[in-house]
Amino acid sequence: MSVQSTTRRLTTRDISRLRERGEPIAMLTAYDCVMAGLLDQSGIDMILVGDSLGNVVLGHETTLKVTLADMIRHAAAVTRATERALIVCDMPFGTTIDPDTSLRNAVEILQQTGVQAVKIEGGLAMVPTIERLTGYGIPVMAHIGLTPQAVHQLGGYYTHGKATEAADRLLREAKALEQAGAFAIVLECIVPDVAAAITAELSIPTIGIGSGPGCAGQVLVINDLIGLNTRPAPSFAKPRADAARLVRAAVADYIAETKAAALQTRAGAA
Repeated sequence: MSVQSTTRRLTTRDISRLRERGEPIAMLTAYDCVMAGLLDQSGIDMILVGDSLGNVVLGHETTLKVTLADMIRHAAAVTRATERALIVCDMPFGTTIDPDTSLRNAVEILQQTGVQAVKIEGGLAMVPTIERLTGYGIPVMAHIGLTPQAVHQLGGYYTHGKATEAADRLLREAKALEQAGAFAIVLECIVPDVAAAITAELSIPTIGIGSGPGCAGQVLVINDLIGLNTRPAPSFAKPRADAARLVRAAVADYIAETKAAALQTRAGAA
């Protein structure tokens, strides 16, 4: 007799209801079974299997080298480890070049991983793609502002929406993406007042990262949250722990104990 879990996984409707009743939405990234399981057990609402794994896990300078196979492997691991959180998988660079290609790749992601939604970077150009995917029954989280896959076109990482024209463009993009069928939208590194204004204009949840507290929810890279980095975290991330220090201390203790035991063995043999 098989044992079935009584835990119900959250859906996009549940996430929408959080926005409707004014309850902030909590989202974090995860890339492996252990971390995903810990986040799920802690009660996180959504987990993003982000292409930030290129930076955080694989050691690349940008997300551009992350492949569809990379995303599928890590998203499947995250899904296997979780029961409650809604899982969203990034569609990596080069997989959303047109609506039909995007649909094929999104179908593969859902079939191979079991995630509940995909995330697509980009503004007005992604409207036809989001319409295509949502028309096929695939939930899509949109993403505007700082879009790391376009880092070379953008000319680096910086805050968006400082000029009136730029702020107006972001609002137009957000409204168009909502109209296209996105169930939520990430606002990354957008001037806080602009992000709050966009949130007020939309009925779908906005998930902020480096965009101030006026969004309907927040997302962070888990390593930035717990201080598990070898490089400084972004200025907007407030580490709640120093996991890197704990790891270094544990490893140093292990090294010292191992070497001391070896020396004692040699001394006894002598």
